[in-house]
Amino acid sequence: MEIANDSGSKKPKRLTSVVWNHFERVRKADICYAVCVHCNKKLSGSSNSGTTHLRNHLMRCLKRSNFDVSQLLAAKKRKKDNTVSLASISFDEDQRKEEYLKPTAIIKFEQEHKKDEITNFWSSKFDQERSRLDLARMIILHGYPLSMAEHIGFKVFVKNLQPMFEFVSNSGVEVSCMEIYRREKEKVFDMINKLHGRINLSVELWTSMENSSYLCSVAHYTDEEWTLQKKILNFITLDSSHTDDMLPEVIVKCLNEWDIDYKLFAITLDDCSIDDDITLRIKEQISEKRPFLSTRQLLDIRSAAHVLNSIVHDAMDALRGIIKKIRESIGYIRSSQDTQGKFNEIAQHAGINTQKALVLDCPGLWNTTYHMLENALEYKTAFSLFQEHDPSYLSALTDEEWQRANSVTGYLKLLVEVTGIISSNRNPTANIYFPEICDIHIQLIDWCRSSDSFLSSIALKMRAGFDKYWSKCSLSLAVAAILDPRFKMKLVEYYYSQIYGSTALDRIKEVSDGIKELFNAYSICSTMVDQGSALPGSSLPSTNNDTRDRLKGFDKFLHETSQGQNPTSDLDKYLEEPIFPRNSDFNILNWWRVHTPRYPILSMMARDILATPMSTVAPELAFSVGGRMLDPGRSTLNPDIRQALICTQDWLRNESGDVNASASASALPLPLLIESS
Repeated sequence: MEIANDSGSKKPKRLTSVVWNHFERVRKADICYAVCVHCNKKLSGSSNSGTTHLRNHLMRCLKRSNFDVSQLLAAKKRKKDNTVSLASISFDEDQRKEEYLKPTAIIKFEQEHKKDEITNFWSSKFDQERSRLDLARMIILHGYPLSMAEHIGFKVFVKNLQPMFEFVSNSGVEVSCMEIYRREKEKVFDMINKLHGRINLSVELWTSMENSSYLCSVAHYTDEEWTLQKKILNFITLDSSHTDDMLPEVIVKCLNEWDIDYKLFAITLDDCSIDDDITLRIKEQISEKRPFLSTRQLLDIRSAAHVLNSIVHDAMDALRGIIKKIRESIGYIRSSQDTQGKFNEIAQHAGINTQKALVLDCPGLWNTTYHMLENALEYKTAFSLFQEHDPSYLSALTDEEWQRANSVTGYLKLLVEVTGIISSNRNPTANIYFPEICDIHIQLIDWCRSSDSFLSSIALKMRAGFDKYWSKCSLSLAVAAILDPRFKMKLVEYYYSQIYGSTALDRIKEVSDGIKELFNAYSICSTMVDQGSALPGSSLPSTNNDTRDRLKGFDKFLHETSQGQNPTSDLDKYLEEPIFPRNSDFNILNWWRVHTPRYPILSMMARDILATPMSTVAPELAFSVGGRMLDPGRSTLNPDIRQALICTQDWLRNESGDVNASASASALPLPLLIESS
């Protein structure tokens, strides 16, 4: 906007510089002023003065807001299109001064424009404190290094955007990150402790390039909207003197810190080789607050992905020499275009028409080794003929070796498929595991019966590790499958008849008794909640030493002696009704949410069981032969700030809806894992 002098006889000079978006030109008599719209300071506004002094003032103006360049240019264009002269308007000097000094005059002037084109440049002021926390939040959310705030390029970038921003040191960024961590932790703590359901805890052991050890505890639960959730609770740096005997104390300490020991339903450990005494000691330390849960097997879960990786390792280890020969053969053939061309010609003459190409594997990813073997088997005849045409080729396999490679690759195919199904969903419910694990069990039984001693010995070794896992987790897997309305007890009957043969009925009864025992525990707990002896939603009896608490035994007695009066329980009703049709769009959590009024107690049980993590490996690491390794940037940090960064990153990403993010963001990329193997 331009304000002309009183005579209005001389047309003002056209203003072209963007700087005039921050100044109003006012002419009094023969003197022209440039008035800053931010601080109202008067500067020379004559055409001979230029605009350099105006730009310098803007850089120093403390009341200047943070502007977007595109908005300034848009405003300049609107200003050009809507310039008017107010010379013909008669008002006194005070009113004129008020109009051209207040930015609201321009805002009112532009109100005829579309709403999305109106920019209120003066509605917000720069906030150093807010910007400091925004920087820390950005570093946490995206995993940037703390030293980013001291990088020259970052400083130049920010200073050009907002000259008023005061940079902080690494230690200052740490303080901000810890402040955000404490705030977010309070929110997560309140949310978890208000849950009506129970918490499942998965425990993952990490390492680093420096051979340091870490323990990551993750809470898994179904929220009030029947959505599966998980949150990292702790990322603890284990002392160098740490032994497995200390693991129970570390885990219980995590539970106590979050005050969820009384809410615990199951613990999932990532390794089947962990001593049973460790889980027993954890149970003993928390059993006083959860005495109703007599189905002890449900407490101790081992990761399905880890047992799959373990039996894959057994197969790969037995085939190590053959895999090495195939890897060398493919490397030799691909060493030059002439060699590759000669091999392709031989393959064509041998009638090999496959579209698969010879590929080398990444030794750290066992699924790539499977694909290398699978493709190489398509060229078996060509490899044999190629040896006759190239005497320099020294890695040829015998017919027996090719036969063994073919058989073991068949083993690996099933394991690749099952691992792919398990890892295809970042947050899978527990019901999906039972049929996949049962298929592997059936195949292992069949492979052990092989007449080939080499193959049967591999299968026996694979089955030994699998049987240890099955003995711990079969009941949990089966109960989760029963709570899938598309399967119920029928799926258990179907698979157990194939696995156990003549003893199947006894095994099926064990599962039936197990789910009834757990249901009765939930029924007792529900009765106690109704009678006021437990907090609503806690699903657990109170441990206070009051008169009502001393009648816990009476509540159990009352429930057991009332069974005959009410023979049709939620569980009986659920199992007697027809199974739900199978379809690809089925959402089991939504089904239970809808049917909660019909099965009030059983739905409480389903909420907890379906949220049990049956695997602790992130999808992107499902086929990795190594464990989880912390990236070098995080491993060198102070233990407190490391935990704060990893936990808060997980919470912020969940809050922002980035469901694809996980703790694996702090793990080394897969290529680095391969190089280190």
